Amino acid sequence: MTDQINLAGRDIVSIWDFSRDELEYIFDSTAEVERGGSAKVLDGKLVALIFYEPSTRTFSSFEIAAKRLGSGTTGFTAPDQSSVAKGETLHDTIRMYEGYGADCIVMRHNLMGASRYAAEVASVPVISGGDGSREHPTQAMVDLYTIRKAFGKIDGLHIGMLGDLRYGRTASSLSYALSNYDVEISMVAPDLLSARRETLRYLNEKGVKLFQVTNVKDVISSLDVLYVTRIQKERIPDPTEYERVRGLYRVTLDLLKQGKKGLKVMHPLPRVDELASEIDGTDYAGYFVQAAVGVPLRMALLRSVVGG
Repeated sequence: MTDQINLAGRDIVSIWDFSRDELEYIFDSTAEVERGGSAKVLDGKLVALIFYEPSTRTFSSFEIAAKRLGSGTTGFTAPDQSSVAKGETLHDTIRMYEGYGADCIVMRHNLMGASRYAAEVASVPVISGGDGSREHPTQAMVDLYTIRKAFGKIDGLHIGMLGDLRYGRTASSLSYALSNYDVEISMVAPDLLSARRETLRYLNEKGVKLFQVTNVKDVISSLDVLYVTRIQKERIPDPTEYERVRGLYRVTLDLLKQGKKGLKVMHPLPRVDELASEIDGTDYAGYFVQAAVGVPLRMALLRSVVGG
């Protein structure tokens, strides 16, 4: 069925918009890219990278992906580097880059719904590189592909999510993506950082086997994947709330030794102090592989969406 899928011209603004078959098509395409099966199919194209928030991995991986496919790139990595600092609207910024000949716009924005709005304004495909505190669809794809790469499957696994599940967009997007598979999800967070009600309601409606706990030790022995997120200081509305939860949890090698054989630790990065560096050189560490596959996966996406 996946050989009949065509993503040409498709906007990528929410993981909700993608079926399991479409996700598997993207993952198969990514594996092909990793095997060296990609040419300069975007030669003569232009990808605009418009980032209203700081980014290292998402911006760089999209930029590298576009260039490896032969595309040129343009854009900015912070609004103070553009006319946004002078008051230019998102509408006008999108129209300007499209007028300059952009064949695709990759955008990160601090406001929820901004990518959807940009897609309505633009006549070229818009890909979200992160949207408020709710959506990061391509990161969810990277995360799922990393899991499939490590285990050869996604079905049948027990995924633990630890940390800021309320304000972090990567955890919520991954949760929505995992609902396409037969998995168990354990959400581990203090009450102040627990998953939002709409996320829990969605997962329950999809029939996902879902558990909520406050102590990772309660589930560590049964997990296949521990997905760790940092506390989103910049998104927590009340500074006193942040002070109450900062440093509340830390994943160490001693903790992981209580887990099952083959346990993988993932993290969308950047990390602060929630993930000990002593894990980096062990078989548990999956987060650097996770970051690295961002390039071939985004190559596969750009090739499918822009190259047709």
